[in-house]
Amino acid sequence: MTTAVVIGAGPAGLMAAETMAQAGVQVTICEGKPSVGRKLLMAGKSGLNLTKQEPLVPFMQAYAEARGPLTPMVQAFDAAAVQDWARGLGQEVFTGSSGRVFPKTMKASPLLRAWLGRLANLDVEIRTRHLWQGWQDNGALAFETPGGVVTLTPDVTVLAMGGASWARLGATGDWAGVLRGIGCELRPFSASNAGIAVDWSDHMARHFGAPLKGVAWSAGPYVSRGEAVVSARGLEGGGVYSVSRGVREGHDLFLNLLPDMTVPEITARLSKPRGKASFANHLRKTLRMTPVQIALLQEMARPLPDGLRATARVLTALPIRHAGLRPLDEAISTAGGVPFLALDEGLMLRDKPGVFAAGEMLDWEAPTGGYLISACLATGRWAGQHAARWALTGQAPA
Repeated sequence: MTTAVVIGAGPAGLMAAETMAQAGVQVTICEGKPSVGRKLLMAGKSGLNLTKQEPLVPFMQAYAEARGPLTPMVQAFDAAAVQDWARGLGQEVFTGSSGRVFPKTMKASPLLRAWLGRLANLDVEIRTRHLWQGWQDNGALAFETPGGVVTLTPDVTVLAMGGASWARLGATGDWAGVLRGIGCELRPFSASNAGIAVDWSDHMARHFGAPLKGVAWSAGPYVSRGEAVVSARGLEGGGVYSVSRGVREGHDLFLNLLPDMTVPEITARLSKPRGKASFANHLRKTLRMTPVQIALLQEMARPLPDGLRATARVLTALPIRHAGLRPLDEAISTAGGVPFLALDEGLMLRDKPGVFAAGEMLDWEAPTGGYLISACLATGRWAGQHAARWALTGQAPA
């Protein structure tokens, strides 16, 4: 019987295992943590955004410089295929107004249970608390387990151990040392989809937890129309996550508090008589600004410039003073890892024939909004297909 080991039980690893098992390979999944799909379950707490319903060209633009190698993989398992796959697991989906696709349950646990049931029916074995240590001299995979070191010698291996954020969920990035040891040149890890660290003054404390809605963000070429939350540590949420790459690359961060209004429109409204009202109340009444928006304006732009038009410009491009991104381990995802140049077209390591890689281990990044899980599923499926072909026929991609 042809055998395979998948190391890592996140979306990419589970998809690779499913694909190989359907091709007739006997698959064992090894996971270092006591349970599987931990980061998937964490993502499900905010609704489990599986993919995004939009044409392929704009969809792939979200992957920036990685869109070239990723395109055939995502095209082979696109947004429609992801939805069909979820429905096949008994999970109905819906598409929101922004094109984002979610399970109707808005949870990850029902989908994960159904997925594990399918894998069980395919005779996929799952071993938890199996922490990968690398290869022994004889080529066997070595795992640290509660009962001691266990070795496995499969016909093919798929690595799907994630990036280097949320270590408590299993994505430690420790595998990087093993791959460097066999000569694989890796790209350094860096935070992606990360919060922004801000050292607030005391007067902002009353606004911690307050949402910023109906705003827009920009950092160099990266722009986002999305919400964020003011927290004790800084700014969190999809709006700032989408432009965090720009912050990482050194671009200034700007917040448009009133993206649906032009500078002349804002100026006209501010020109209305305010009587004895404070300027903060004037902003609230004429522009319908929220207390947290006004507080941010005062935090970042006090004293305000002279002239209403100059103030209007600040309202549409408020510079955000910050202390950079939150730490790598807090990021939703990571950039860096195994570059596509280190892999063949089937995602097999050039330095280790018969070993494939998928998911966040690969050097790609994308904003939140369905792109992350979608590419993890697509690369897991792609690696699984080519790993099965290698194991069953000994053939690499043409």
